[in-house]
Formats: sequence, C-alpha cells, structure tokens
Amino acid sequence: MLLTSLGLALALSLVIEAVEGGSVRPVSRRPVELAVRFLGYALVMAFWFQFSWRPWLAGASCVLTVLILTVVSRLKRAIIGEPLVFSDFALLRQVPRHPELYYTRPLTDPRMAGPILAALVLVGAWYAIEPTILPVEPSVAVLALFALPLGFLTLVELSAEGPVARALARLFPAPDLASDVARFGLPATIIGYALRWRALRRGESLPVPPRGAPGRDRVLVVVQLESFVDPRRLGGPPLPLMDVIPRRAAQYGRLRVPAHGAYTMRTEHAILTGRDAGDLGFGLFDPYLTHGGREPESLPARARQAGFETLFVHPFHRAFFNRAEVVTRLGFDRLIMEEAFGDAPRVGPYVSDLALAERVLAEVRGRSAPLFLFCVTMENHGPWKPGRLAGIDDPLAQYLTHVKNTGLAVERLVDGLEGLDAVLCVFGDHAPALPNCRPGFGDTATDYAIFRFGPGQAAAPLRRDLSADALGRQLRGCLASDTGA
Repeated sequence: MLLTSLGLALALSLVIEAVEGGSVRPVSRRPVELAVRFLGYALVMAFWFQFSWRPWLAGASCVLTVLILTVVSRLKRAIIGEPLVFSDFALLRQVPRHPELYYTRPLTDPRMAGPILAALVLVGAWYAIEPTILPVEPSVAVLALFALPLGFLTLVELSAEGPVARALARLFPAPDLASDVARFGLPATIIGYALRWRALRRGESLPVPPRGAPGRDRVLVVVQLESFVDPRRLGGPPLPLMDVIPRRAAQYGRLRVPAHGAYTMRTEHAILTGRDAGDLGFGLFDPYLTHGGREPESLPARARQAGFETLFVHPFHRAFFNRAEVVTRLGFDRLIMEEAFGDAPRVGPYVSDLALAERVLAEVRGRSAPLFLFCVTMENHGPWKPGRLAGIDDPLAQYLTHVKNTGLAVERLVDGLEGLDAVLCVFGDHAPALPNCRPGFGDTATDYAIFRFGPGQAAAPLRRDLSADALGRQLRGCLASDTGA
C-alpha cells in the first residue's frame, strides 16, 4: 500500500511539474537528475507521512504540496522573474501580518478562510477514514514515530560535511536557480539549496574590506527609494528630478540591482556592506536571513568607528524583514521607524515621501557632529491595486502619482541640504512589479545619484553606471578624508 501510494504520488507530481501552466515542459531524462527529482518528491511525502502514518493521505498531501509550490512559483516568476526559493519560507510569518504586500488576502477574508477550513475538514475526515499503518505493538510504534523525524534531522546534519555534503556540492555547486529547477524539479531544488545554504553558512567567514582613513565632520544621507526608476522608461511623463540630476549631481547613472520587483533587502545589503551577490553563495537570496546583520565591516559600522552617529529611518514596521534587529547589528545607533510617524501624512496606505524627507532634514538641521543617516522610503511600495488612490485605479497611473511625489521629496532634500557640508545619495532599490515592467526590464537596473554640498563641490557631473555593491563601496569614501567621487 505504501509503495503504491508513493509511486502514484511521484508520478502525479512529475506530471504537475511537466505540464506547468498548461504547456508541456521537457523533463530531464538523465538518470541522476531524474533520481534527484523523485527523491525530492519522496522527501515531501515522507514529511507528511510522519504526522499521520496513512499512505494515501501522505501521498495526496505530497501531490497537493507540489501543486501549490508549482502554482506559487509560476506566479512569482511572472512578477519577479525567479522561481520559489527556500528563503521565501522564512517570510511566511510576515504574510498574515502584511497580506497586501504579498498579493494575497487576510486570513479572515472568506475567500481565504473558506478554502482553508474546507481543507482542514477534508484532512480530518480522511484521517478518520483511512486506517493507519503504524505498528500495533506500543514499543515498536514509539520507535516508528521517532524514526522519521530522527531520519530528517540526521539528513540535515550529514549535509554539513562528509559524503552527503560532497554529493550535494556536486549537484548544487553554486546558485543557478532556473537551471536547477528545470533539471531537478522545484521540491528537490528547494531542499538542496536549503541544505547547501545551511552548510555554507556554518563555515563562512566574512571578508574584511580595506579600512578607510578617519572621517571629517560632515553629513552623509543615503536614501533608498522604493521601486524607483525614471518614469520615462515606463512610458510615463518626464520627472523634473531627472532633469535636475544631470545638472546638479556630482555623479549619477543606472544602478544594477540584484532583484526585480521585490527583495529590497538584497539591494539594501549590497549598499550597506559593499558585498557582491556572487560572494554570498546560497545566502544571496536573503542576505539578512543569512547573516542577520553580523557584518563588522558594514557601512554603518565603519561610520561609527569614524566618529559618526548612525541613524536608520524607515516609516514601516520594525519586525518586517526583522529589520530593527538586523540594522542594529549592522551598526546603527538609533532607529526611527513607524511608531515615530503616527501623525505623518500618508499618500495611499503608506507615509508620504515628502513627510519622510522633512523628517530627515529635521534630523540634519543644526547638527555639528558627523552623521550617517540611512533612510528607506515606503510610499511607492506595491502592489498597485484598485482602491489604493481615490479616483486612480490603473496600476501604472498609481505608480506614476507616487513616483512624482518621490521626485519632489528628493528635490526637497537637495534644497534643504544646500550650504551644508553634506553628501546625499539616492537610489532605487528595484524596478516596480507592474504589468508593463516585467522581469528583465532594463537588466534589473534602477537609477541613482550622488549630490555634494558645501564649499569646493562644483565639479562637472559624472555619468557612471554602477552595481549596487560598487555604489556601497564608493560610499565608504564619504567617511574618509578624501571624499572624491
């Protein structure tokens, strides 16, 4: 019975992945790749089997799991350009708290609660109808109940070193998500990447970049602009800011970022640490999950060592991405987050960028000691759906309304910092996930600019395209005595 249900579950899971999206996809017939694919399905079934010891219930749960993973992965790939990955499961706890950010509905919505309750009732009924194959003898039953969980724990431990670790390293030498999903299937790739991430995370030592010279009294303001790109690239009207930048900025250009439409933490980490995504191994998918901010040579840590006060400003929940804990470890002395913006004006669901710019200037004015301020905007965070802005339901029109406010906010910062010994850097974290801005847009590039204020800062603007990590490394120079761009 167990072998029959396992065989049927493996076959149906293979069919689900092979006909994803209504079109037949070629499945690798190489023996090793096919074996790894089936092993992934079998591990999913074994996971569910350990809770019930009912073969057909476990088999059905396996097939349903593969179906859900495949559907969610297809949706994610259409919006963001990459399949589901193991680190996405760490974000699941945020979905019930912020369903609007994950293109879903609250659990209290009947369209969510109804199917979930129906599924629970169905599982309960199935559990009652199908007999268990757990041994009758109590002592054997207890051993059997512990056998599968211990087996999973043993697999996880063996994946860190030894023959299992070497086999995993041969199968998954480096992240190549789309190719690996095509070769091994989604479940096996998720499991393999998670085990490789865990093994490499345990043994990784962080590289120590060269240290800069001590800083001088000045203000460095870095503003991460949510979903910001030049609207002309989306067919929108010219943004006055984009005409100001070539005239006023010391340096500007396109910014190559490590994600499209989401994963703000990837760009944020690259800027704050100067680390290239290729150096992060399997931790590149969520650098905050991997290191949790334990980066002794981060930009805020260096600023603190150079005598700067370090301030992080973000008008959203502290727990989102575990940000408050992570950025504190990165080296920020003080955090200003959503609770400080209770009375601030909002445009749509989030604090307006103009209000945020005013708060940044309030922190800078009258300051005599050096300050490194890193600010993350929120106004233009997706999704852009009907009801977000009164009288504007088109997603692109909503985005363009917000990005106009973003441009005004940056202009306000430029005006407010005039005459100070200061540097302002603004950049987009990723392109927006809009219908007319799908993955691959502009090679995932956004826009950035560096403005310099104070005496002797009248050099001709320099157009220079950069990657996010390169911009992060360049900003380290603003903490040194030589501040040339």
